Amino acid sequence: MAEENKKTSSYGAKDIQVLEGLEPVRKRPGMYIGSTGVEGLHHLIWEVVDNSIDEAMAGHGTLVDVVIHKDGKVTITDDGRGIPVEKHPQTKKSTLETVLTTLHAGGKFGGSGYKVSGGLHGVGVSVVNALSDWMRVEVTRDGKTHAQEYSQGKAKGPVKLIDSKAKGHGTKISFHADKTIFEENESYDWKTVLEHLKQQAYLTKGVFVKVSDERSGESQEFKFDGGVQSYVEDLDKNKNPLFAPPFYVDKERNSVQVEIAIQYTEEFSETLKAFANNIYNPEGGTHVIGFRTALTRVLNNYGKKAGLIKNGDDALSGDDVREGLTAVISVKLANPQFEGQTKAKLGNTNVRTAVDSVMSDYFGNYLEEHPTEAKRIISKTMLAARARLAARQARETVLRKGILEGMTLPGKLADCSERDPSKSEIFIVEGESAGGSAKSGRDRQFQAILPLRGKILNVEKARLDRMLSSEEIKVLIIALGAGIAEQFDVDKIRYHRVIIMTDADVDGAHIRTLLLTFFYRYMRAVIDRGYLYIGQPPLYQLKLGKDVRWVYSDAEKDSAMKEMLATAASKKESKKAKTEEPTEGETPAENIEGTETSTKTVSIQRYKGLGEMNPNQLWETTMDPSIRIIHRVTIEDAERADEMFSTLMGDDVAPRKKFIEDNAQFVQNLDI
Repeated sequence: MAEENKKTSSYGAKDIQVLEGLEPVRKRPGMYIGSTGVEGLHHLIWEVVDNSIDEAMAGHGTLVDVVIHKDGKVTITDDGRGIPVEKHPQTKKSTLETVLTTLHAGGKFGGSGYKVSGGLHGVGVSVVNALSDWMRVEVTRDGKTHAQEYSQGKAKGPVKLIDSKAKGHGTKISFHADKTIFEENESYDWKTVLEHLKQQAYLTKGVFVKVSDERSGESQEFKFDGGVQSYVEDLDKNKNPLFAPPFYVDKERNSVQVEIAIQYTEEFSETLKAFANNIYNPEGGTHVIGFRTALTRVLNNYGKKAGLIKNGDDALSGDDVREGLTAVISVKLANPQFEGQTKAKLGNTNVRTAVDSVMSDYFGNYLEEHPTEAKRIISKTMLAARARLAARQARETVLRKGILEGMTLPGKLADCSERDPSKSEIFIVEGESAGGSAKSGRDRQFQAILPLRGKILNVEKARLDRMLSSEEIKVLIIALGAGIAEQFDVDKIRYHRVIIMTDADVDGAHIRTLLLTFFYRYMRAVIDRGYLYIGQPPLYQLKLGKDVRWVYSDAEKDSAMKEMLATAASKKESKKAKTEEPTEGETPAENIEGTETSTKTVSIQRYKGLGEMNPNQLWETTMDPSIRIIHRVTIEDAERADEMFSTLMGDDVAPRKKFIEDNAQFVQNLDI
């Protein structure tokens, strides 16, 4: 206990610096959490969890416990040092109140609070407070527990001592998101929360993470002593690795902690995730540059030394060594510099040198000490090099074909007359029949139609050279006009809305997933720019007299049917009342249920295929910009589709069987 008190007492008021007030957060919440939609709502949890993770990274905590309550509140508990409660020298208020009610007040701006930290650099917990209509914080340290409550960023009362004989140390924060800020202020998604916290557990090895949802009774616990090595094993669980366990290194170099794990699989694409201080960097940065430079150099050096690479012409390129690679790079440093508010890219130049140095030393040694694994890696990468040359020839043929044909593609692409990509859209339609309806029903000014025949090639199981032999994929590449592979340039794309439009059945879902995988693997910038969409055709047409409605789900169908019957019954009663006006002295007749109109059944027509609709119906339901429903695809959507596809199309039967068993209950109207 004395040791614990010594640790907590060294972290005090002097370590907290105050920069500015809190009011701007409520005025412009999007500046601080990205959006006030569901994504921003989840960000509130991430910010509080980041503080707990920071304590663990600093060596002061081992536990993070997250609970989603039935009433929409969320509680995060840790066993860190606890926020200091003594009077702050600058604000003359309790340090706890200062941290919770002042923007840019925290232990991450100087002092000895944190060597390494993630989150929003100290604004996190105060931003969550500002955007909550209720928050309660309990802090245990130095043998006492103090508590304070807040509303919309302001303290409701002073900090109170609630236990003078408390044991242990830590912070417990409970909050309820403010409905005046978040329309869906209680719509936490269990899977989203679970995936994020699992990722944080991988990146903070040894920390015990528990997450519970009182709404459903679900709960899970994570603790990964293997760190990012365990993460790579999880990413590759549905793939066939060339060796196991993954290569792993965790070393400090030039004040940068570098943790890397890599594994090669029989796949043809790369899966790489990069983090700085536990913050995901989807656009990479200096740590990724250092890693890739070292990886290419080390494999070339080893291949030449072992006699596997004969001359300079056989040298492996960066693309060659990334084929089938799964890698997780995690760096921790004192002052991370990110490009952009979303922290998508790391910019510290010293990190590149540190990662390059660690990777060169330790992966080089690994290859020397594991000759069997090394030979498998070199063989895989050399095969990729030969395929790259074949793909180049195939790609040039495809692009030359597109130029020579002038993008006319008779019988396939029905182009629009608009030449401004920002005003143009293309529908990738399943089947010739649906394509015909779409061509007839579209607005030719700005809507292009590209029908695909059947299912495109599974790009997950084919290299680029074989992929380019697929007629459907060739047509798609030429139609979009942005090239492929090294010559892909998203700025040349001919449409800024690329809409996948498939049938509302199992085959349609399969084709949609194949296309998502293609874009994710070979045209990722289309997703990054927000150009890729999924069209949602209706499932049913409902008819009751002149009342005709299109609905897009079974739940919507049931609701619409009730409404249509109620409307019809109401009209009938109204009509009946008008024709049966009581004469003077008569008593009005009672409303009679079960009239002819109210007992009519709603006519239901289910549309399994787009080809079943005539052009006007297809336009009204799926293509008219004023009323259609289209969903923008995010990288998270594509990653999920890619993972699901690996599960369903992989060689390993067990994961596929488990996926089917877990999801069979959700299948409706299955076509056999």
